[in-house]
Amino acid sequence: MDAIQGNLFSGFVSSVDKETLSMPDAEVFFYRNFFNNHESDELFKNLFNGIKWRQDKMKIYGKEVNLPRQTAWYGDKDKSYTFSGINLEPESWTPTLLQIKEKVEKIAKVEFNSVLLNLYRDGKDGISWHTDAEPELGQNPVIGSVSFGGTRRFVFRHKQDKNLKSEVELTHGSFLLMAGTTQHFWQHQIPKTSKKVQPRINLTFRVINHCS
Repeated sequence: MDAIQGNLFSGFVSSVDKETLSMPDAEVFFYRNFFNNHESDELFKNLFNGIKWRQDKMKIYGKEVNLPRQTAWYGDKDKSYTFSGINLEPESWTPTLLQIKEKVEKIAKVEFNSVLLNLYRDGKDGISWHTDAEPELGQNPVIGSVSFGGTRRFVFRHKQDKNLKSEVELTHGSFLLMAGTTQHFWQHQIPKTSKKVQPRINLTFRVINHCS
């Protein structure tokens, strides 16, 4: 089911337009049409049906509640990851994930060894303010974020000046690259919305470096 028939990425253009977000203390680049509509439709379907989605829980004021999204963690076999008290052991790479990863790496100039997937089922799903700054991600982590499905707002705010904000609409088939000191100075979120939105799948490719 996961195999992609033929060369799905035959229409991929390596010189896709790059937009640089105007954010001090950050390196954030946005590729609006990283995958074309046909590629994006097929990839969304393969991921929605082929990924082993899980419903994790977190503790809020001592009470255990469901995360407002479903998640999955894939990667090299020794690349475990912990966030918000949740420990994730990687599932093995699928053909679809490897093909997406290959295209992302050509732009990022980084070899990613893991990916966190989030499934936002509707506007009630989201993720609150956070940084991707866990120790195993290294000093200046490079995060490659690919989106398929419904468009959602991705909002940044500066950690020292909360009034300094930036945002971008993450569209079907788009790619957002965060690098440099971004995670030191900026938080980000996917706010919930009362608007009717289609399901969205997000993949954040990462490099996990466990200390020996």
